Amino acid sequence: MPRLQFGAFLAPHHPIAENPTLQFRGDLDFVEHLDKLGYDEFWCGEHHSTGWEMIASPEMFLAAAGERTHRIKLGTGVVSLPYHHPFIVAQRIVQLDHMTGGRAIFGSGPGALPSDAHTLGIDPMVQRDRQDEALGVIRRLLRGEERFSYESDWFTLRDARLHLLPLQEDLPFAVASIISPSGMTLAGKHGTGILSIGSMSTEGLQALPLQWSFAEESAAKHGNTMDRRDWRIVMSWHVAETREQARKEAREGLMHWHNEYTVGTLMRPGTDPFSDPDEAVDKTAFGEDSASVIGTPDDLVAAIHRMTELTGGFGTVIGFVHDWANRENTLRSWDLVARYVIPQVNGMLTAYHDSRQFVVEHRDSFQRANQAVLSKIMENERAAAAAEQTGNGRFAIPAHHAPDMEKTPS
Repeated sequence: MPRLQFGAFLAPHHPIAENPTLQFRGDLDFVEHLDKLGYDEFWCGEHHSTGWEMIASPEMFLAAAGERTHRIKLGTGVVSLPYHHPFIVAQRIVQLDHMTGGRAIFGSGPGALPSDAHTLGIDPMVQRDRQDEALGVIRRLLRGEERFSYESDWFTLRDARLHLLPLQEDLPFAVASIISPSGMTLAGKHGTGILSIGSMSTEGLQALPLQWSFAEESAAKHGNTMDRRDWRIVMSWHVAETREQARKEAREGLMHWHNEYTVGTLMRPGTDPFSDPDEAVDKTAFGEDSASVIGTPDDLVAAIHRMTELTGGFGTVIGFVHDWANRENTLRSWDLVARYVIPQVNGMLTAYHDSRQFVVEHRDSFQRANQAVLSKIMENERAAAAAEQTGNGRFAIPAHHAPDMEKTPS
């Protein structure tokens, strides 16, 4: 497999406490920070309820992020297709691609929050079928096909064709996948990439070994081929110089996020609140059935290697953005990943280690260089001694080189 890419996924989850305007600005600062550190991708999602998830339009947020960044790719993670008319979605992603200089990735999903679907009056039983239907229409529009009409029970197109196509000739797509096979099957059907969000849960992690086969089977059925480089796996981490420091920085925030959001707000089945911060760390970030790391850069390197072995290979590691630690320690965690984890995982330091080892093992071959240095030192010592003898410590100047003092103007 080629080198792994690295990115971030902002759900976005923020505890209900901070000034919302400052949260938006802080998130934009974060994307800018990732761009400077050399991360490959940034994703943000769309949510409309719970109070914790405050980005309603990923396209609008990413357009602002595009003005602050230069190279990082910007993905909608995700646009909930049943909530929107497909023609409008297609136009917005085209505009985003142009406004970001061809850095947009179009990620879609059926809609994750039942409270969002309830507010919009959408039956959860139809959401996945509507995503499938909308995605097929959007792909036709972005390919620039001739005008076509389409009649559905929830949207209508008449003589539809985009008057502006994406800046990228082949704008990348991705479909969200959680635990069920539906996301992987949809990706295979439409030949898109995959954003595996379910890997953050124990059930989702256990399902990963089979997930890719669902995508490949669906792709074969529809005449497509899948590439593991287009598979993105979401993991959670907070790293510091020591495990003790990482634990100290993340424990309180992790417990608050789990107890107040996952259990208290989403009331996710099968989850119970943690009794104390140490239990939160122990049950979240340790064990073979966890895709979360609270520890050192080496701990995260080991976890990524385990994930690669578990899945059979994928293309991009996506870090889940959270507020377990304060802002300063969170930024430092992402900095440590860029400085130590990414080069280690991708073998960027291998040649350095090889070069150093070669020098150590071939020390005898370099003795002549040392002898050359000593030789020059000895020559200088002899020259100094000669000068001492001929000029009281100063070099004597030959007569034919001495200036003619009589001809020198006063």
